[in-house]
Amino acid sequence: MGNELQGAALAAYFDHTLLKPEATATQIAKLCEEAKQYKFATVCVNPYWVSEAAKQLAGSGVGITTVIGFPLGASSSLVKIAETNDAIANGATEIDMVLNIGALKSGRLEEVERDVRGVVEACQGRAASKVILEVGLLTDEEKVTASEICKRAGAGFVKTSTGFGPGGATVEDITLMRQTVGPDMGVKASGGVRDLAAVRNLIAAGATRIGASASVTIVSGGTSEGY
Repeated sequence: MGNELQGAALAAYFDHTLLKPEATATQIAKLCEEAKQYKFATVCVNPYWVSEAAKQLAGSGVGITTVIGFPLGASSSLVKIAETNDAIANGATEIDMVLNIGALKSGRLEEVERDVRGVVEACQGRAASKVILEVGLLTDEEKVTASEICKRAGAGFVKTSTGFGPGGATVEDITLMRQTVGPDMGVKASGGVRDLAAVRNLIAAGATRIGASASVTIVSGGTSEGY
């Protein structure tokens, strides 16, 4: 399946991403134009840019992903929920929240689940919910535990990485996450995804969404440095 993906079918996997802190309005506008041209699933931007992206993408069919508790995951649940509500009010259609990594590693699993569930409930009926695990900081056992928590909390997706932490998306992690959450939940591969061969391998391993800043280059069959 993965080796046959191309064109619009391939582009539909992508959250076309620009999360650099120095991103300008001109760069966000270009991101949105590219997303419309290639028919990517969404653009992924920081919360400040959501309302601007919503205006530029109105009627295009391209969604708007934004990030919550980003990139550390260490905001309080109240703040994450407030961020989520604000982002949705401004036009976000998908929410990528960062798991509370320190709480997970401290064994505070009920708190981690409450944190995820709070954002999932804020998204209910209004936006898709994805949870970033930051797999480069986790053991395989912690990746499984985190994925199970996200599934119990009702999240729509588990996601590998912020792109700002160590490591990134690997076939091994996508395989492990897919095995853990089962066939019906989304799995997003992000972090260091830079070429078409890697994307096809990640999709074959179970990824249903790809986060990348090099989306245009990738769908055109090239290789690029980037998120």
